[in-house]
Amino acid sequence: MNMRTIILGGLAILSLFNFAFAQYIGPNAAKNYSTVSEVNKKPVDDAEVVFQGYLTKKVGNEKYIFTDGTGEIRVDIDNDIFPNVAVGTKTKVEIKGEVEKDFLESPEIDVDIIQVLEK
Repeated sequence: MNMRTIILGGLAILSLFNFAFAQYIGPNAAKNYSTVSEVNKKPVDDAEVVFQGYLTKKVGNEKYIFTDGTGEIRVDIDNDIFPNVAVGTKTKVEIKGEVEKDFLESPEIDVDIIQVLEK
């Protein structure tokens, strides 16, 4: 084998790696929600959401009711991501997460990030 064959073979292999790491960057078909009431009306599993509002009550282990003023929805907030400050019914928070919609169950939000906006 000559040096040219080795170089061309190496470039061919490198071009294969480039295709393996390519990512789609165009528009997607994901559902974008601007309110809780939209999620409740037509939930799409795994849709990403960002809402601002209030936790109105605790309804179970790591389960809360959240409202943005347009409706209420159950949210699942793991203890390890819950803010290290007191959060009451008048504490404005921002939640980021995904819609969870299981068959024959009402939707909920699986919260990935929660931030306190106002106390």
